[in-house]
Amino acid sequence: MKTWTVDDVMTQAVVTAAPGTSYRELVDLLVSRNFSAVPVVDDYQRVAGVVSEADLLRKIEYAGDEQPRLFEGRRRRGERAKALAGTATDLMSSPAVTVPTGTPLAAAARVMDDEHVKRLPVVDEMGRLVGIVTRGDLLKVHLRPDDEIEAEIVNGVFGKFLIGSDTEVTVTVADGVVTLTGRADRWSTADLALRLTRQVAGVVDVKGNLTYDLDDRQMLSTGLGFGSA
Repeated sequence: MKTWTVDDVMTQAVVTAAPGTSYRELVDLLVSRNFSAVPVVDDYQRVAGVVSEADLLRKIEYAGDEQPRLFEGRRRRGERAKALAGTATDLMSSPAVTVPTGTPLAAAARVMDDEHVKRLPVVDEMGRLVGIVTRGDLLKVHLRPDDEIEAEIVNGVFGKFLIGSDTEVTVTVADGVVTLTGRADRWSTADLALRLTRQVAGVVDVKGNLTYDLDDRQMLSTGLGFGSA
């Protein structure tokens, strides 16, 4: 069963800015490309930070009001400083929130949610930029054809993890919704089949119509069971 990672959905040809890129050049880059942010990289393609529309808007927000106010918080002082900034180095948010190559899609989604960002630069072991992944990219996994999802469940779940168990299951997929119908040798096998199926990339929901010959939940709870739980 394949674990999808950011490598499978990221954009590899990334448009970047240099540390010395001017404010006007950054505005032109974001507007002309319809981007909301752009990573800033050094001469070695290492990610130094990210300049977003919010960073650029400080110049409009604080126009004519550049002087700090009494008891102004650190965040507001930082925003006001960006209103005076002229290059990417002073405008960017740093350090950038990045993920390494090979990061599972679920982990990338959690990073986006925790850090309140819409995109993540993907870096190699040297910190060099190799791609960028957005929220929309993460959703691409749900564009997988139903027959492709079905084949992975049949071969990757039942053909690999449940091989040898006395289980007879029919798999059908419609718009990403999987229905498992049939009989398993015991409850724990049926439960494992459901849980593994939910982990297949592109699965929207799983409906289990599985019966089983042996209810081994009590055996498992008392430590008397054996095999998968």
